Amino acid sequence: MALFAVLQTTFLLALLPLRTYQSEGLSVLSEPLPLTPESLNVSINSTKQCLHLQWTVHNPDYHQELKMVFQIQISRFKASNVIWMENYSTTVKRNQVLHWSWESELPLECAIHFVRMRTMVDDARIPAPRFWSNWSSWEKADAQNSLGDHPLYVFPKDKLVEEGSDVTICYISRNHQDNISCYLEDVLTYGRQLDQNVWAFELKNVSFIRKTGTNFYCKGQGVPEGVVLFVSKVLEEPKDFSCETRDLKTLTCTWDPGNDTGLIQLPSYTLFESFSGKKTLCKHRNRCDWRVTQDSQEMYNFTLVAENYFRKRSVSILFNLIHGVHPLAPYKLFPKTVSATDATMTWKVYSIGNSSALLCQLQLLGEGKVIQQHNISVRLNGEYLLSELKPDTEYMARVRCAYADHFWKWSELISQNFTTAEAAPSEAPDVWRDVTFVSGHPTVTLFWKPLSKVHANGKILFYNVVVENLDEPSSLEVLSVPAPANSTKVTLNQSSYQICVTAHNSVGPSPASTVAISGHPGNENVEEGRMNGTEDGFPMSWKPQSRNATGYVVEWCDSPQHLPCVLRWKNLGPTNTGTVISSEPSRCAFRPGVRYNFRIYEISTKRMAHLLEKKAGYLKELAPSYNPKVNMTNLTSHSFTLSWKDYPTESQTGFIQGYYVYLKSKKGEKCHRGFEKTFLTDNSVCCKYTIDNPDQKTFVVKDLQPESVYEFLVTPYTSAGEGPLDDFRKVTTPDEYSHILIHIILPMIFCVLVIMIICYLKSQWLKDKCYPDIPDPYKSSVLSLIKFKENPHITIMNVNDCVPDAIEVVNKPEGSKIQFIGTRKSPTETKGTKPAYLDLLPTEKNYSGPAPCICFENFTYNQAASDLGYCGHFPVTPQAPHCQLGPLTSPENLLKTLEQNYMNSLGEIPAGEANLNYVSQLASPMSGDRESPPTNPPEPALCSEYKMQMAIPLGLASPAPSENSSLSSTALLDPSEHCH
Repeated sequence: MALFAVLQTTFLLALLPLRTYQSEGLSVLSEPLPLTPESLNVSINSTKQCLHLQWTVHNPDYHQELKMVFQIQISRFKASNVIWMENYSTTVKRNQVLHWSWESELPLECAIHFVRMRTMVDDARIPAPRFWSNWSSWEKADAQNSLGDHPLYVFPKDKLVEEGSDVTICYISRNHQDNISCYLEDVLTYGRQLDQNVWAFELKNVSFIRKTGTNFYCKGQGVPEGVVLFVSKVLEEPKDFSCETRDLKTLTCTWDPGNDTGLIQLPSYTLFESFSGKKTLCKHRNRCDWRVTQDSQEMYNFTLVAENYFRKRSVSILFNLIHGVHPLAPYKLFPKTVSATDATMTWKVYSIGNSSALLCQLQLLGEGKVIQQHNISVRLNGEYLLSELKPDTEYMARVRCAYADHFWKWSELISQNFTTAEAAPSEAPDVWRDVTFVSGHPTVTLFWKPLSKVHANGKILFYNVVVENLDEPSSLEVLSVPAPANSTKVTLNQSSYQICVTAHNSVGPSPASTVAISGHPGNENVEEGRMNGTEDGFPMSWKPQSRNATGYVVEWCDSPQHLPCVLRWKNLGPTNTGTVISSEPSRCAFRPGVRYNFRIYEISTKRMAHLLEKKAGYLKELAPSYNPKVNMTNLTSHSFTLSWKDYPTESQTGFIQGYYVYLKSKKGEKCHRGFEKTFLTDNSVCCKYTIDNPDQKTFVVKDLQPESVYEFLVTPYTSAGEGPLDDFRKVTTPDEYSHILIHIILPMIFCVLVIMIICYLKSQWLKDKCYPDIPDPYKSSVLSLIKFKENPHITIMNVNDCVPDAIEVVNKPEGSKIQFIGTRKSPTETKGTKPAYLDLLPTEKNYSGPAPCICFENFTYNQAASDLGYCGHFPVTPQAPHCQLGPLTSPENLLKTLEQNYMNSLGEIPAGEANLNYVSQLASPMSGDRESPPTNPPEPALCSEYKMQMAIPLGLASPAPSENSSLSSTALLDPSEHCH
């Protein structure tokens, strides 16, 4: 008990100071604590555009933590312009340095800011009433102090913002007079004035433009200034977050990070595991590896955190290690053995754990499709036999594996190609023939289709063709045709033959295909039918002729308009009586507007082919592409005949159903009977006649008007339409009586031509008879006339017998004008005028010879005189004997004398009274023609010569003769009369 009393006393003495201390503290808290902030400091963070505040609360009586509230005011430009006030609550220790930050929406460089604060204790231990302390003094934050004297500034610099947020940009101008314009990506932007030299621009809901940033610039009179806004796309939450293991040693977690934020600095990804409390910083933005520990942990709770400058995103997953096994792909897959129909495949796998088995899937692909699939349990090595394969076929084998205990995912596939061995062809070639007869002997062209790869079972090397004469079974002919040829030609005699064709590859032959050939032509007189094609091809049907038919063959040409014909055929079974012939993908497709001719054969039990039907058709009929060439004949004033020839069937674009005859008249006449009025594409009026018989190739256009112009056109038509209407020909009907005139004019023209030809052939004879080049009295027609009418014994005087010339001078009446030498007058102008004659020979009284009173006229040179029919003369007294005329009778003296007398008499002749006729000298008289001279020709006078013709003016002529004078212009000498 004594010990207990001592311990109690000691404990009470120890508690006494503590109670004293608590009593003192409570007495302090029970009193008001006006704690004013001290040492307030304001700093500027231009990068983040923040004001950072730092202060302390000092009270010597304050020893415990107190919950306090700080009321902060922020002013802009001046202290009284408060723009922000906020209460900041925190627990404060004695002499603790407190911090607080404020982010400004306006760049801090564009305005001066002021900050102050006050405090209030907000602790439950302090009894009410509570009150605020005094305000601290205003602290100034001026970022413009660090600016230079540049005339223009734009803020903030290199601002980083998130897409969809609002941004404020400002500029400071030192020159108040400068007119400044600002642009966002070259688009003018309007702002508001905050101060005398500060303008602000609020950009709402900014969008991402490019990774290099968005440009904002301002320009005045000086150099433009600007900033770059770096806009970040919103960080997305990771999608498809999952984890798996390949070998139970390492976990791999993957996810879809979503769209790129567009910043150079990529978001960071951190993987947390809550059970172990571990974390790792991921090296990739879509994958992260986690090392599995050896403590047999099977369950994992992962949290993936994505973080960038603006925000954080996170996603979690609960994962069982055994249930997330994704094996590695198998390896070393290859065919162990390969035959024509079998292949053994082997492969290896990676082990998982100590005794874990894998489920492997073996797939066989042919022509890109999975044709076999097998599941095999494998630990280390896998093997499987693939059967039912096709010879000489390329296959692909591929394998993938999964964890057998808990299926999660298949591994990646590995594949290997291989080709099976060849085998003999499994099907006989499809054979057909084309038989032509030359000089009664058949020539057979054999065709066969290449075997498909499925039936060829290897590469076809050649084809064997065995020709057997059925009439001589021991006669065989074997032909070997190298591949890839698909036809051969065989010439036979008039016997029946059986031809077998087999295909050979490296292993052996195919089954034989047999055709039989008759030595005589079959029945080709089969009527051709018509059919219409469809989108699927040409549907056709036929009626069997024999009940024992073993099949049918339909043949046609692939391109019938091109020669030679590319023969196609289709084999059908005996029960088929119809089919649809469609275009094969590997062949030329059927085309609209092309005529296809089909022949249907029935195959007998002896493999003989008999023509059953012929059919022709179009996949789709088209309108004719051109018109026939029309000949126009029998043109009359009221009609003409049109005729044309048939179209070649190969060039027809449809079945010709008839023809249209178009007729146009320039006079706009009414349509004739049988024609109907129609309008052409150019809106011109035309008359149309329909010929509904395609075999009619002539047409007579009647009831036309004479001397009229018509235009005509003949065009065929099919079920698809008619031919082109752009080749009208013109024809003009003749006059109604023109044929009568032709019958008259043509004979007349013919007669004129005959006369002209005769004249041309006899031109020399006519010239000699009518107008010879040199006047020849012996050939003058006048002589013959005179001989016949007057005296048959009169002959022409010889040119050497007599000298004188006679010149006829015709006097004109008074009052007529002078006719100069060389002019000619018509005979009517000289009518009634008596001629005067001048004798050029001297006439002396003692001249004993006859007077020179004879003149001879040449009608060829004096046609006018001959028309008048007279020639007068007067004797001239000679000055010398006849044979001695001397200078007077010479041509030179005579000409001089005439000219002198003519000049002397010009003044005596009235104007217009003179005219001249040329009179020629004639030959001396003879008893006969010149060609047959007389037997007793007269002696020619001496000194006689042929004198030139002269023109004597009227002034030299003698007075007109009396009425008793002879008016004849021609005087002939009797043979007894001649000059002495």
